Amino acid sequence: MPRTTLRQLNGFDDTPAKLAGSTLVLIDYQNTYTTGVMELDGWQYALDAGAQLLARARQEGAKVVHVVNDGGEGTPYDIRAEIGAIHPRVAPLDGEPVVVKKAPNAFVGTDLDRHVDAAGHTDLVLAGFMTHMCVAFTAQGAFLRGNRPTVVADACATRALPVAGTELDARQVHHSALATIADLYGVVVPSQKEIS
Repeated sequence: MPRTTLRQLNGFDDTPAKLAGSTLVLIDYQNTYTTGVMELDGWQYALDAGAQLLARARQEGAKVVHVVNDGGEGTPYDIRAEIGAIHPRVAPLDGEPVVVKKAPNAFVGTDLDRHVDAAGHTDLVLAGFMTHMCVAFTAQGAFLRGNRPTVVADACATRALPVAGTELDARQVHHSALATIADLYGVVVPSQKEIS
């Protein structure tokens, strides 16, 4: 029996966003996810895809917003230190805003909504770290405020997690998060190459 998503039941459009008519939101591409205790499985591949997506968005003239998580001084998310800085491969250019958040949903307690609304696009393209946390919750936040997020799977990464006496490998966690998003909150495309 074919599987039906909540998106299909509600008649939501599953056409992926186009860069030229979207706001690209890059989530937590911070150095902390490339080394040490928070290093993600597959971060290099995801960062490469994110950098390609960013280059194409800039070429298309899309609005680009960068998001970083600030966990406070001395934490693995200290934005005042190198560990919490945005990776140089996807560093912001002058004029590209950086939104600082403290919650997984990048719309909570930030001005991300103002940047998104000022760009005038309903469609958002989301990519970043970690798939199951800030990417998933920001997609949910975007959906709940009336935006139409498209999440780029190959530009996201996460890590293995323990659950109920076992461990899910990073690939399982990544795909589970993407399935949750695709069930209701947004469109998921496998590759940045599928965003035109």
